[in-house]
Amino acid sequence: MDFGLVLQTDPPASRVVDLMQRAEHNGFTHGWTFDSAVLWQEPFVIYSQILARTERLTVGPMVTNPGTRTWEVTASTFATLNDMFGNRTVCGIGRGDSAMRVAGRKPNTLARISDAMKVIRALGRGDEADLGGGTKVRFPWIKPGARLPVWMAAYGPKALKMTGEEADGFILQLADLYLTEYMVKAVKDAAVAAGRDPSEVTICVAAPAYVTEDDSPEALAHAREQCRWFGGMVGNHVADLVSKYGAHSAAVPEELTDYIKAREGYDYSHHGRADNPDTAFVPDEIVDRFCLIGPVEKHIEKLTALRELGVDQFAVYDMHDAQERVIDAYGARVIPALHAI
Repeated sequence: MDFGLVLQTDPPASRVVDLMQRAEHNGFTHGWTFDSAVLWQEPFVIYSQILARTERLTVGPMVTNPGTRTWEVTASTFATLNDMFGNRTVCGIGRGDSAMRVAGRKPNTLARISDAMKVIRALGRGDEADLGGGTKVRFPWIKPGARLPVWMAAYGPKALKMTGEEADGFILQLADLYLTEYMVKAVKDAAVAAGRDPSEVTICVAAPAYVTEDDSPEALAHAREQCRWFGGMVGNHVADLVSKYGAHSAAVPEELTDYIKAREGYDYSHHGRADNPDTAFVPDEIVDRFCLIGPVEKHIEKLTALRELGVDQFAVYDMHDAQERVIDAYGARVIPALHAI
């Protein structure tokens, strides 16, 4: 199992770079960031600095979207970084929750994501792509051997199906074992139905991880409060699914939809932050199911179960009051344990 670190690009950017260096030193293979141009600093500028100051780390957004930038600009940015640093990027892509809504736009449709993935991947590896209306372009400066994998974030049945059919990887932003099994199966089944080898779709689960000294009620309560924001973030996507499919639909598991019944609204100015006041509706049970909290042994136990479900990478959302401690704990004890099993 690979491990990634997920950060917001809050200023100063130097701290983001420092934490990514720390992650690589501790055995992490991937460095991810949010991508929401109004809320945080521009990630691609920071990726250049991360890549220059690390040796092996692969970087990318979790996730970008096809509406914030034109597709040829997105592809050119990735391709430039790859040309400079040697194929060390991955394009995580999705509908665009905060990035689009904060700018007064609606999240992108699946059809638009599908078209964008094809164009970005093709241009990123030096192939010709149609930008629409018959305008075909190719980057003349790309060297042989260039590549750009595109991983898609998904929850709903149509998005999961499209991920299996078209994406190089699947990003699932929660670590619930039941839902992971359910959604990984949906992606793999769609890949098989499309004539693909399901093993070609990399499975990445991303969720907050908070390592406690023990499993005392006080330690676990603090960890839950530091990670409760995640249930609110996931709830934005779940609310969209409920709006589309209903609260009780065979298309979406109730294990995913039930917890947002008390959700009243969401202020993106607190998006992804431990002090988010709009996440009081998220119960402790959801925090425990969606996140990894507790002593190191509990992390190893859940990560082992995730790996058995076909997860290739676990990406740690590290937005809480113990950023360095979690990176170091994973490097010293969790990652070596998973590699030894």
